[in-house]
Amino acid sequence: MTEGAQFREALNRIVREEGFGQPLQAASLDGRLGAWTKALTAAVVESCESLGWRASAKDHRLELLPEPRSEYLGMDVVAFGGEGKRWRFPLAVMELENQARADRIGYSLWKVLCVRAALRAVFCYRKDAGEVSSLMNQLSRDVIASMGLTERADLAGETIVVVGSRGDADTFPYGFFHWWELNRSTGKFERI
Repeated sequence: MTEGAQFREALNRIVREEGFGQPLQAASLDGRLGAWTKALTAAVVESCESLGWRASAKDHRLELLPEPRSEYLGMDVVAFGGEGKRWRFPLAVMELENQARADRIGYSLWKVLCVRAALRAVFCYRKDAGEVSSLMNQLSRDVIASMGLTERADLAGETIVVVGSRGDADTFPYGFFHWWELNRSTGKFERI
């Protein structure tokens, strides 16, 4: 099972727990994106740790590397796997974007694509589920198409975009998260 599939299962399990899911659902329904980011950060870090990964994020200081930090590389979440040397390289990098602008979400995608990791993920939010497909098309057109074919084909690891939608919050956590994975061959995101 890939890192992305493992992480997806872990997050789906964690957000069913009241301590993680309820704050995330409430923030979504109320449109409080700052609270949504804080609740999502806690759930993402817990999901990483449930997989045996060590994660750093705002308010989640990690003392694994010789330089302890809450955030590494300017990323919202950086996770490290298993055993390693003093300076390990990330297993996963994630951006949790609470801005609605497509260009801001595109910046977060561009940012994670600049890092070598087995899993690169961007979490973002849309008020209505009907807006998700057009966002994914725009990200493919504006960000992914900026990479040359060879560069895209040589991209190692998985790149996923996870879109939360207030329109589906009543079925939380089922249907709330829309998971998309980059197909390196086509340069398009496909729903998973």
